[in-house]
Parts: sequence; C-alpha cells; structure tokens
Amino acid sequence: MRRRSASLLMVTAMAAGAAMALSVPPPPGNPAGRRRRFTDAAYDAAREAGLPVLVEVTALACRVCRAQKPHVDEAAEELAAHGAVLFAVDFDAQKAAVERLGAPPPGTLIAFRGREERGRLTGVASGDAIHELLSRAL
Repeated sequence: MRRRSASLLMVTAMAAGAAMALSVPPPPGNPAGRRRRFTDAAYDAAREAGLPVLVEVTALACRVCRAQKPHVDEAAEELAAHGAVLFAVDFDAQKAAVERLGAPPPGTLIAFRGREERGRLTGVASGDAIHELLSRAL
C-alpha cells in the first residue's frame, strides 16, 4: 500500500512540475525560441503585432508531441531572429484555448502570420514537414 502511495505521489509531482514548466515565461530578450504558455492576451497581442506565431497543442501522454519537440525546438530557434513567438497549449488543462483554435488534437502545430493562419499539421513528426510549416509563418 505504501509503495502504491509513493508511486502516485511521484507521478503527481512529475505532472505538477511539467505544468509549472509550461507556465514559466521566457527570459527577457528571448521571447521566441522558447515555449510560452498560451494565454488569450499574449496570443492576441502577438497576432495584432503581426508577428509570426507558432502554436503547439500538446499533452503529457502524447507520443507524437514528444517526437515533434526536438524539431519544433530547432525550427523555433531558427525563427527567433524573425521575432516568432511559440505558444504551448496543454490539451488537457486548457480546454478553452483548444476550442478557440478549432479543437485540434494533441500533436497539432499551427502557424500564423499576424491574423492569418498559414497552415497546420496534426500527428506529423517529420522534421522537414515541421520546418516547412513553421517557415510559412514568416
């Protein structure tokens, strides 16, 4: 019984740590290339400013999300020079944001330039496809 309680406590702590990591804002001077937790205000401000905006819909149990992450990280770093903003939407915890974006499943990437959606991928973990999608935001 104690073993089960300890395991449950460890899983809960890991999930809380992952949720906290998504909510930490990027350091000043590097708004792009790091994930920002999706908020309506930040998302609207970036789109109003005409910035390239990349939205990543993720979930802790999503295998595709884990496969996409290194490719998204690499492409986002490349796009940082263009002022791109990368938002992470937690599929499980941010249902309103998921609805606002058209209810995409985890493993979806959406590229915007200002108010215009430039493309989306769902369930694709190919580095080439992800780079091509993210470059559409420029």
